[in-house]
Amino acid sequence: MTPTEFRARIATLTAQLAGRALDADLDAWLNREHGAESPTYRELKAACEAGVAAGWLCDREGGGIRYGRIFKPADDLHGFSVDVVDMADIAGPHHVHPNGEIDLIMPIDGDATFDGRPAGWLVCPPGSAHRPTVAGGRALVLYLLPQGRIEFTRD
Repeated sequence: MTPTEFRARIATLTAQLAGRALDADLDAWLNREHGAESPTYRELKAACEAGVAAGWLCDREGGGIRYGRIFKPADDLHGFSVDVVDMADIAGPHHVHPNGEIDLIMPIDGDATFDGRPAGWLVCPPGSAHRPTVAGGRALVLYLLPQGRIEFTRD
């Protein structure tokens, strides 16, 4: 898996997300159509694991979290940016999602959860905020951010 191949795989997914509201309906649809038992999930998880192992994903570290924005928002990604984090039993920095956020939760060991959710998708609506938390082990989390918008806070 190369960054170019990864980008093409993400673009295939974001084409299905373009123009959709980031809400509970999208959350349910993603988990039904591309959930933890699907080929999409298995392919994306394998790609993320390979990217981390090769060093082109999660190439930065701070506060016990490995992270990195692999792609800025672009037309071929339908306006989404792509970030991946590698977290183990830790809470990350509080932030707001002005345009929402779509997360793919990929436990690596244990029964890791992200914000209390197991393997699969979590859609955070526009204006939502959280302190992203992985508990119960280690997980990779892929973030799709419309227009790359995220605002870190002091909370």
